[in-house]
Amino acid sequence: MFPRPGEQAHLVLGMRSLPRDDPDRYALSVLNQALGGGMSSRLFQEVREKRGLAYSVYSYRQGFAETGSLAAYAGTAPHQAHDVVKLLHAEFDRLVADGGLPADELDRAKGAIKGSLALSLESPGARMNRIGRAEVTLGEVPTVDEVIQRVDAVEADDVARVVERVVAGAPRTLVAVGPFDDAETFAA
Repeated sequence: MFPRPGEQAHLVLGMRSLPRDDPDRYALSVLNQALGGGMSSRLFQEVREKRGLAYSVYSYRQGFAETGSLAAYAGTAPHQAHDVVKLLHAEFDRLVADGGLPADELDRAKGAIKGSLALSLESPGARMNRIGRAEVTLGEVPTVDEVIQRVDAVEADDVARVVERVVAGAPRTLVAVGPFDDAETFAA
């Protein structure tokens, strides 16, 4: 199942997203968690578990001062890269078609974020990183309880709004690293 070194393809499909201080950042985090934040995520279940097309697949978000990014990564065998790219697009398209997340996925994603936050409290390094990053980038350090309240406050309408703002109609950029013959390989 796992390709040998030199027989790997690394794919990132992404788009512009929200800046780090955007009021919808918590809804974006919930959306990201449901899309590709763990083993119960859409990407993991569809690309890895159901189809066995990737040895690693996840999504991530980054927030900067004036913009951000939302992207999906997949590590796969080169001969499976086209199928994986189609599935990455399909999952972004499904978010748009569904208008966000159903209640069960929303609750699961919020629970995963809160659980991850709770586990991170056991690591002094992770705690310092969270506090330092918040102070430097946001100018405030929300307490753990405040973060949990903000995550809990995310509703289906908030996620739908983020899908509309970020995913719907947004140009997507694909980066493909691997033993491909030419740049036209992924043109379609």
